[in-house]
Amino acid sequence: MKITAIKAYQVDLPLKEGRYSWSNGNYVEVFDATVVAVETDAGITGWGECCPLGSAYLPAYALGVRSGLAEIAPKVIGLDPRDLGVLNRHMDAVLRGHPYVKAAIDVACWDILGKSSGLPCYQLLGGKAQDKIHLYRAISQIEPEAMAGNVAGYRAEGYTKFQLKVGADADSDIARIRAARAILQPSDILVADANTGWTMHEAARVVNAVRDLDVYIEQPSPTYEECLATRRRSSLPFVLDEVIGGVGDLMRGIADGAMDVINLKISKVGGLTKARQMRDLCIAAGIPMTIEDTWGGDIVTATIAHLAQSTPAEFCFSATDFNSYGTKDIATGAPKRVEGCMQASDAPGLGVEPIMAALGAPVLEV
Repeated sequence: MKITAIKAYQVDLPLKEGRYSWSNGNYVEVFDATVVAVETDAGITGWGECCPLGSAYLPAYALGVRSGLAEIAPKVIGLDPRDLGVLNRHMDAVLRGHPYVKAAIDVACWDILGKSSGLPCYQLLGGKAQDKIHLYRAISQIEPEAMAGNVAGYRAEGYTKFQLKVGADADSDIARIRAARAILQPSDILVADANTGWTMHEAARVVNAVRDLDVYIEQPSPTYEECLATRRRSSLPFVLDEVIGGVGDLMRGIADGAMDVINLKISKVGGLTKARQMRDLCIAAGIPMTIEDTWGGDIVTATIAHLAQSTPAEFCFSATDFNSYGTKDIATGAPKRVEGCMQASDAPGLGVEPIMAALGAPVLEV
């Protein structure tokens, strides 16, 4: 089987809440997603999706996805999409860095592998390790009492895990954390995610002020070294995200005891092939994961579900159903949340079928 063509589609994904806000005043109102189709001479087409969280979250942005695809797509024509190791080594050789550009191609090739073998991706990724995937809800940054009200609303919808977007000034963030924790049940999970927004002295103030609460601290500052310093001065459970960009970062974090949990974002690390490698290293090291992505719609949500479904429950700290945040469906067959949980499709591959009318005309054809 050979790759014969690659097409990319640009899709706007508006938000139900109107705006998603996080640290340092950053926000997005309409997400810019790129959907990729990988076509083959066997008549099988695989689908992937990449949706950066704006341009101020990671070294990634929506136009960069499509620009990178224009560069790399001609160089994978003729490869066998089922040879995922060969494919990824080739992509890394012909385009240095930019893992997010390669992610949608890699995911589409996993979709092809599943369709050609008649198996859902979760079986190819290790088998069904859990029956249902428990989800968290990200709570956009607003005033403390309003954020607590949003937590309460989403708890009523079945969520029991919440990621509070902090990373503003220390005083208001302390109030946000305390207000949110106060309305939750003891068994509920609360993560305070600063998204690199605190300086070291602000991080020190916050972790000291909330040390009596049951709360996880996530990615307090921009650099690994700053986060490690905060980790060492706090007894609260610790999550790293932005600074864990690949296997090397992960191995360093494990060696330093830098975290209790990581956020494993599929497109950030380059797709399912590399995410699975990191997932398996985390399991071997005893590090649970939030399995997710930077953002996306139905295809991203399906991809998350397959990796999470194949991860043992004790190592799947949480996952994300991004398609529930938006107003637009772009594929059928994607997982839907039921009482705070989702399940991957049992159909071959990712189990999704794009809605072509929602995708529109391709913006790239190779």
